[in-house]
Amino acid sequence: MRLIVFPLHLFLKMLCSLRNFILVNRRFPRPCSSSPSQSSSPFVWFTSFLCVIRYPFVTKTNPSPTDGAWIRNVVENDLSEEEDPQINTLLDPIRVPKILLELKQDPRLALKFFNWSTNRTGFNHTVESHSIIAHILFCSRMYHDANNVLREMVMLNTCDVVFDSLWSTRNVCVPGFGVFDALFSVLIDLDMVEEALVCFSKMKRFRVFPKIRSCNGLLQRFGKLGKRDGMKRFFKDMIGAGSRPSVFTYNIMIDCMFKEGDVESARRLFEEMKFRDTVTYNSMIDGFGKVGLLDDAVLVFDEMKSVGVEADVITYNSLINCFCKYGVLPKGLVYYREMRRSGLRPNVVTYSTLVDGFCKEGMMEQGMKFYVDMRRVGLVPNEFTYTSLIDAKCKRGDLCDAFRLGDEMLEAGVEWNVVTYTALIDGLCDAERMQEAEELFGRMVAAGVVPNLASYNALIHGYVKAKNMVRALELLNELKGRGIKPDLLLYGTFIWGLCGVEKIEAAKVVMNEMQENKIKANTLIYTTLMDAYFKSGNPTEGLHLLEEMVELDIEVTVVTFCVLIDGLCKNKLVSKAVDYFGRMSSDEFGLQANAAVYTAMIDGLCKENQVEAATSLFEEMAQEGLVPDRTAYTSLMDGNLKQGYVLEALALRDKMVEIGMKLDLLAYTSLVWGLSQCNQLQKARSFLEEMIGEGVLPDEVLCISVLKKHYELGCIEEAVELHSYLMKHQLLTSDKNNTLPDM
Repeated sequence: MRLIVFPLHLFLKMLCSLRNFILVNRRFPRPCSSSPSQSSSPFVWFTSFLCVIRYPFVTKTNPSPTDGAWIRNVVENDLSEEEDPQINTLLDPIRVPKILLELKQDPRLALKFFNWSTNRTGFNHTVESHSIIAHILFCSRMYHDANNVLREMVMLNTCDVVFDSLWSTRNVCVPGFGVFDALFSVLIDLDMVEEALVCFSKMKRFRVFPKIRSCNGLLQRFGKLGKRDGMKRFFKDMIGAGSRPSVFTYNIMIDCMFKEGDVESARRLFEEMKFRDTVTYNSMIDGFGKVGLLDDAVLVFDEMKSVGVEADVITYNSLINCFCKYGVLPKGLVYYREMRRSGLRPNVVTYSTLVDGFCKEGMMEQGMKFYVDMRRVGLVPNEFTYTSLIDAKCKRGDLCDAFRLGDEMLEAGVEWNVVTYTALIDGLCDAERMQEAEELFGRMVAAGVVPNLASYNALIHGYVKAKNMVRALELLNELKGRGIKPDLLLYGTFIWGLCGVEKIEAAKVVMNEMQENKIKANTLIYTTLMDAYFKSGNPTEGLHLLEEMVELDIEVTVVTFCVLIDGLCKNKLVSKAVDYFGRMSSDEFGLQANAAVYTAMIDGLCKENQVEAATSLFEEMAQEGLVPDRTAYTSLMDGNLKQGYVLEALALRDKMVEIGMKLDLLAYTSLVWGLSQCNQLQKARSFLEEMIGEGVLPDEVLCISVLKKHYELGCIEEAVELHSYLMKHQLLTSDKNNTLPDM
């Protein structure tokens, strides 16, 4: 009999398990599958009948695995298999979902069972078990626990798997759709933005949309991660899915558009909004202000007041900041006063902005007044306030005051940041106190403040100015070792420094490296390198750089032409200089020559003895409304004297006096030397004495030249007298025998 009963019992047990499995599948249909066919019903009836037949053959001594009281006892007392052998029946991955379903009316017990089974050695929950407990907890408003389960799920499985499992078990609780919004939010909290997009796509397909608050969360997360392209795409998907953006949504997107520099898109979004709050208006004012659209910022502020939206401290701070930033400090002060009249109290940001504005305008005294007033009303200056004052003091060369403020800053408990250190390092470099600058840089690193590009720029610029290119290059390599990429300013500093020490090829190497790093050289760099080539006597390379500028569409400026024409003239390529001077105003370049360009051309023509052409240009300057400078007068005066045109030269000198232009050393030297060479000794002597009387001391070469001319023309007595005069004024260091010719 036992041989018959045992196999029959085993067979019935297998059929019942199969029946339970089918029932579970019926309870949780998959989205893509149809409901079970009616053909399964006879099987269910048959297995039910078998269960009835099986009843006499089974014992009732052991508790049912779905007995709530027994499960509670097992879980709460953490019973082991040794204490109750029936526990093994609970740790079946197929049975666990069924047990959770039986316990859904008691969610806390269900959670306890879930956690208890999680802690059993060698047991792992299926994604289905996770999904069922997540639904149970969410529907029971145990949101914190539900979110923890969802977090565990997305850490163990892909978003696709998690979503599909939750969808297939959505009927565990009715309604069971809120958990999908929770899943979406969990993915956002974990910075899994790409997975959140996948989740949104699936939700959209099943027409289960996340709350607008959750969508705003993803937009914000994209913004914090700097993924503004993804942010814009998701916003478009939101609108396409029929979501209705809230004011907060629009505020996030307006801020994003301004950060992208897309002012028109921000303006369009603003106009779409039916309701706007203070944050909206603040975003628009701040956005317009940061790109210099000050009139638009004011118009938005005026609209804000007209529709009755109350301005806050941030509103006024944005207005004050944009006007101070763009050098319209008086207008910033107007809004500061209006702010106070409206009953709003300026905060640290307000005062710091005004302090910085005054400092940048060179109005240190007024900046210090606001600093004092700030402390008087009980506000503690922050690092921005102190650093603005320190930077201004450094730029004025008041390093003692700058360091005193730095000490005060530390005493107030405000630590120096990288900007503070950089301002002080830059000040020391400007004062050519390189050793102290280097020591302060070392102190910054020792204090744990990581130097940035600006810090290295300041120190490197100081060494370049001091022509210590070796140390500058060491710092450049150190900067690269820290993973900091040199910028246009730093490359430009190196090129300028190398050109200054006549290492033009090295400068060209730096320029090539810059281009390899996708940094486009600007007009200043090309002009600096061009000037160096001309000064080194290599005009061909200088002209090649001009061609390269045109080819690469780099702006050719009047300064570039000034360097070009002056360089060609100094290399005795005056005809080429004349050609480029003519091309300057053509359609090719479309530039109007300034006084410096005319002067370079006049000087070049005079040195080539083309005085008539130089005179024509000099007269053309006046017709163009340009005022010739001292160099232009001196060049033309020198050119006339070399041609023996004494009257024309003296007329130029008289014109200089008439317009109040004082002669400098070069002008007097040209005049005295030229007159003496034209045998106009009396006039030469007169201007020599005038020169000395004006405190412009001639060099010894000029004095000896005039003396020798006197002797050449036989004016011995005048020569002796002039010699005594020059000795009296200590302008001759040689004795008489060395300065006077043998007679």
